[in-house]
Amino acid sequence: MNEILKYDPEFSESKFKTYVDNVFIQLHMAIVTKELDNVKHFLSDEVYNQYKQKIDDLNNKHLIQMYDEINVAQTDILNYSVTNTDMVIQVHILSRYLDYLMDEDANYISGDTDVRSEKNNYLTFTKKINYKETGSVRKCPGCGASIDVNANGKCPYCGTIYNLKDTDWLLTSIETR
Repeated sequence: MNEILKYDPEFSESKFKTYVDNVFIQLHMAIVTKELDNVKHFLSDEVYNQYKQKIDDLNNKHLIQMYDEINVAQTDILNYSVTNTDMVIQVHILSRYLDYLMDEDANYISGDTDVRSEKNNYLTFTKKINYKETGSVRKCPGCGASIDVNANGKCPYCGTIYNLKDTDWLLTSIETR
């Protein structure tokens, strides 16, 4: 991790793992609620478009993807590297959740509502080497109000979506097995 600390002296493995867990759970809850814009600020454009397509497909079929009782059992950093422009960390998350589909009238369609599925998730996070320091209080780029980007990346005052791509770790890929 010395290479990461060279560019991000405030980096903490435990805080990073907490952040990763938070992004993972919020992404899954955004799929359930079909409100992907609530987590857009955590995602690269590619990951956002991947999950937007998933939600569009669910909407076209009038279905709701449910991830009930979701939890992260374990989070491990697998690899880290530094390129000319970015710091990259690859993470494994062992998650457990009920994974099933419902129709829009809340009728069960398929999946398991009784036993949690155990999934291996492989995520890649990227942060720019020349990231902009934001401090502990983040300001909306639209109106300047203080906002909590961990709760929602959308300013409650002006509606601007806060983008983390120049300031923090961004989820740039995710694969579930």
